[in-house]
Amino acid sequence: MRTKGTQGYGAEADVLAVRYESLTSDEVLGDVLHLIPGKPGRVLDVGAGTGRDAAALARRGHAVTAVEPTPELRAHGRRLHEGAGITWLDDTLPDLSAVKGTFDLVLLVAVWMHLDEAERPRAMRRLAGLLAPEGVMLLTLRHGPTPPGRHMFDVAADETVAQAAEAGLRAVHLSTWRDLLGRPGVRWTTLAFTPSGDVS
Repeated sequence: MRTKGTQGYGAEADVLAVRYESLTSDEVLGDVLHLIPGKPGRVLDVGAGTGRDAAALARRGHAVTAVEPTPELRAHGRRLHEGAGITWLDDTLPDLSAVKGTFDLVLLVAVWMHLDEAERPRAMRRLAGLLAPEGVMLLTLRHGPTPPGRHMFDVAADETVAQAAEAGLRAVHLSTWRDLLGRPGVRWTTLAFTPSGDVS
């Protein structure tokens, strides 16, 4: 399922697979590890890439559905994490039409920046609907220069928090961190949300 947000990823999949797997899930999610449910449950990893985080969560006992629209990255994920018990789907935001049910953890690492201004509110509503009543959504925002050939936006944290509130989600964590791959000018924000019970 090719979308604007996947531009450039297929052609660079071999290089990207090595880059993604050079980091551990604990490094990338270090500031929100305490928010990941300890009890095994249903996890949705949106934009799973090579499945680094999906595999780490599967090792914790979770039933993980990994959504990745770039076939070359999905192929690397299946190869690198064969036997991890991950369910792979070819799907994409903002609709995630192939995803069914609700999840105890919804994860979006380096994904949100690929959605444009019109897509983001729609995607947030869809994600809110996929979150279980006691669930947690973890989302990272990329800030800094856009690599050549990519469909990417520098999205502000306050915009994302406001859209989440409109979709019935409450922000419970916000932190910023340096780019772990050392790319000049790049930094990240991690946000965590839980259902608030209110939809404005």
